[in-house]
Amino acid sequence: MLREHGHAQRKYELVLIEDLVPQDHLLRKIQAILDTDFIRERTARFYSDRGRPAIDPVVLVKMELIAYLFGIRSDRRLVEEIRVNVAYRWFLGLGLT
Repeated sequence: MLREHGHAQRKYELVLIEDLVPQDHLLRKIQAILDTDFIRERTARFYSDRGRPAIDPVVLVKMELIAYLFGIRSDRRLVEEIRVNVAYRWFLGLGLT
């Protein structure tokens, strides 16, 4: 008997982004040894107290690291890859939405 595949894209699911990234993923290994505490301190003088909130400098540095490691040459392409790649989003500290 043939069953129709449901529309799983329209269901709500409770997931942890942590569980979606394989334990042996390269970004997990890097995250385990990467120390980014100094980045905000060193870049603070470049950010104003006025205007719109800026993107976290740690996120920007990590985005460039992803681009380098995975051969992404375009910033537009990088943003698109981050939008759809769960491991990249996990590494950057972003949620699924």
